[in-house]
Amino acid sequence: MKHLFDSNRAWAKNKKNDDPEFFSKLVAQQNPDYLWIGCSDSRVPANQIVGLLPGELFVHRNVANLVIHTDLNCLSVIQYAVEILKVKHIIVCGHYGCGGVETAISDRSSGFIDNWLLHIKDLYHRKRSEFSDSEDQETKVNRLCEMNVVAQVNNVCHTSIVQDAWQRGQELQVHGWIYSIKDGLLRDLNATFDAPDQVPAVYR
Repeated sequence: MKHLFDSNRAWAKNKKNDDPEFFSKLVAQQNPDYLWIGCSDSRVPANQIVGLLPGELFVHRNVANLVIHTDLNCLSVIQYAVEILKVKHIIVCGHYGCGGVETAISDRSSGFIDNWLLHIKDLYHRKRSEFSDSEDQETKVNRLCEMNVVAQVNNVCHTSIVQDAWQRGQELQVHGWIYSIKDGLLRDLNATFDAPDQVPAVYR
């Protein structure tokens, strides 16, 4: 593991050389405008993708970028971001070729993680008619990756945390994006919400 410590020291030294006050400014405050909810995939590093420095992006990651109403970890991150950090944007970002999504609709058992991925299986089952024209597995997986992002955006909007923020007039937008590992580019899925009347009444 020595090479990781060596890399860390080299990184810290370069940061200080570029900006002698870099770390002192980081210590002084955390003031991001964005919460990023993304996949744990090691090829999808949140800060690097959008070119933001440490302190500029608050991040939560899990397998297949899920927002589940009983996941206290994710909900705690959202609450802290919205109520304490006062972020203005929550970005749910998936990626094409997501292994979690692919595993969810495969015919093989993957052990404990199958329980987590049941949420994607449910989504696939509800939307199965929309896959009738999928020519191959890759197309099917990528379409489901997009659908999963939109579903998680909805789940974010349905939380009492976001609902309460909107009710008190807090500026907050929730966005759905997807990333392609093949070209390094983000795509907006046009799933942006910023007001409670955009959410079904049962969730308000």
